[in-house]
Amino acid sequence: MPKWNSLQDMSFLTANARQRALGIVDEGTFTELAGPMDKLESPHLPVLGEAVAFDDGIVTGVGLVGKRPVFVISQEGRFIGGSIGEVNGAKMVNTIRLAVESYKKMKEKNPGLKDNEGPVVVISFETGGVRLHESNAGLLAHAEVMDQLQDCRNIVPVIALIGSKVGCFGGMGFVGAATDVIIMSQYGRLGLTGPEVIEQEMGKDEFDASDTSLVFRTTGGKHKYIMTDCNYLEDDKVSIFRAAVQKVLQMPMAEINAQRRIGTKALVEKQLKGVRLSIDLHPKDSMDVWKSVGNADPEHLIDLKVPEFVQNAKRLDLDQQKTYEI
Repeated sequence: MPKWNSLQDMSFLTANARQRALGIVDEGTFTELAGPMDKLESPHLPVLGEAVAFDDGIVTGVGLVGKRPVFVISQEGRFIGGSIGEVNGAKMVNTIRLAVESYKKMKEKNPGLKDNEGPVVVISFETGGVRLHESNAGLLAHAEVMDQLQDCRNIVPVIALIGSKVGCFGGMGFVGAATDVIIMSQYGRLGLTGPEVIEQEMGKDEFDASDTSLVFRTTGGKHKYIMTDCNYLEDDKVSIFRAAVQKVLQMPMAEINAQRRIGTKALVEKQLKGVRLSIDLHPKDSMDVWKSVGNADPEHLIDLKVPEFVQNAKRLDLDQQKTYEI
């Protein structure tokens, strides 16, 4: 494993789950929970003749960023596409649960605990969703994670990092959207159904998964930033993702709450305005949406480096859209 300073210089896209986990927290503070030495492997994969991983494709642990305890969940796309099964799902659920329990203990000992001093959950997503080999257990894990996110509301911020090769798809796309803050790079991808699955089920005319430009124009970080599906767009570097996390950690809970995309009736109504926009616009490409929200030359934006893109891109303002009535 490279030294901590070397981790900071790594591409977030190519870093593995453990490198991302170690690089996000302060040097020498990370303690892994249920790591490879514990050999908590999937009981289902050997029955199907599949190889196992002793951490089941996910790194969980706790470290510090400054004085704040940060509970880290980092998925490994190199193991069965980062898919969620029984064991890695349980690791994910219980790490979030530990964060909530830690908050309650800290609050009990220190009633004056400020809302930007308690524990935080950081999830580095790299997953295609449920592991089909153990589908029921994987689906249950998705539901349990969502349940834990509800327990975190207003007390433990949950920050999503999306910048790894596989992206964040399937049921985990729902989970990512349900976090408080999403930080992406232009190489991160977020959605429900992956491009290959759309092509397989609907045909190449519907979505050509081999068209890399199309894939990133539809699911990539730049598009998600314009659509306000992610809160921050950052360059592809571990240290830059870490700095973005540090920035969020300075915010009071009210400011973090204001960055959510779902979770209240008002936010549901706001999202439905996006449905109204899609009906009115009938976009053939994401470029149509970019142009409709005020980007006169959307093709020029594609090639801009991230800082220039963030500075120049106009974002969708759903508050200005028509209300969609069911």
